[in-house]
Amino acid sequence: MKTLRYVILIAIPLMLMFSNCSSDDNDPDPEINLLTTEEMNSLIFMLEEEKLARDVYDFLNETWNSTVFQNIRQSEQSHMDAIIKVLDYYDISYSIKAAGIFNNQDLQILYNQLVNIGESSLLQANVVGATIEDLDIKDLELNMQNLNNSMILGVYSSLQCGSENHLRSFNTQLNLMSYEYSPQYISESLFKTIIESPNESCNN
Repeated sequence: MKTLRYVILIAIPLMLMFSNCSSDDNDPDPEINLLTTEEMNSLIFMLEEEKLARDVYDFLNETWNSTVFQNIRQSEQSHMDAIIKVLDYYDISYSIKAAGIFNNQDLQILYNQLVNIGESSLLQANVVGATIEDLDIKDLELNMQNLNNSMILGVYSSLQCGSENHLRSFNTQLNLMSYEYSPQYISESLFKTIIESPNESCNN
């Protein structure tokens, strides 16, 4: 009986040890999956596009000392932070250059164009703001159509909600200046739907 008891006492810890190894070390975490190249490129591009918005609004706020640019600039930083969290979660390397400097040369050219237009007048500065949000909504929608990762889609959906709020704000400013903005990137029907809807609470 003693021998049998010793065998049982030894066997139980061994069974627990192997059970723990199997559940903790061998089973993959279902929440962690490798991203596709398309998903990685999308995140890095959208990070820089949100940076473009932040940097342009910084420049325009310094130029015109307008509250709308200061407030939306802070929101653009939160958009960048949301994307950075996803990049860090998947351990994807990225670089953020100094204000007004971009890795993507298309965004660099666009930044230079927008600040040149925006410094010409306060009205044109608000047109620039509406244009940035117009472009941002278009790019987010396009990316969401082509991606399947639920974490990325959740972040992009929240960013799109924020961009729609920003577009409403800039459109309101332009209306006060008796200027009617025409969308350059999204459809006229989508633009009308956005500006005729109230601001939303976006989960960042």
